[in-house]
Amino acid sequence: MTGRVYKCHAGIGPKVTGPALVAADNFSARYDLDRIEGTFSRPSHRLFGESYLGRVLVLNVAKGGVATAWMLYEMAARGKAPLALVLNYANPIMAQGAAHADFPLVDRFGCDITQAIRSGETVTVDPPAGLVTVHG
Repeated sequence: MTGRVYKCHAGIGPKVTGPALVAADNFSARYDLDRIEGTFSRPSHRLFGESYLGRVLVLNVAKGGVATAWMLYEMAARGKAPLALVLNYANPIMAQGAAHADFPLVDRFGCDITQAIRSGETVTVDPPAGLVTVHG
């Protein structure tokens, strides 16, 4: 395995690989996204207008309550979810939504992961192993 490897808390969901989309912003599936179009819709979010489809989202902290967990499940069921969520910290509600959707989610790194990975880099998220690898 080549590239930079970041250890995190063992996560939820299957292993995936794809391009990263990174911002130091927090994340709510309910309030930050247009879940029909697959884009960031909150004007104040740094990723406003960006498509999250087919990308690994690397963000700061999960925010929101039960509705954001339901939204994550709904997005995955419709094929409108990102490939994975890589967060500095995921709240229990976000973890519940990821588990229900069998959606890849990892958090709790030894660094600020939003500063360690750049948008466009190819990353492998391995939740069972608690690893994120940046290729290249």
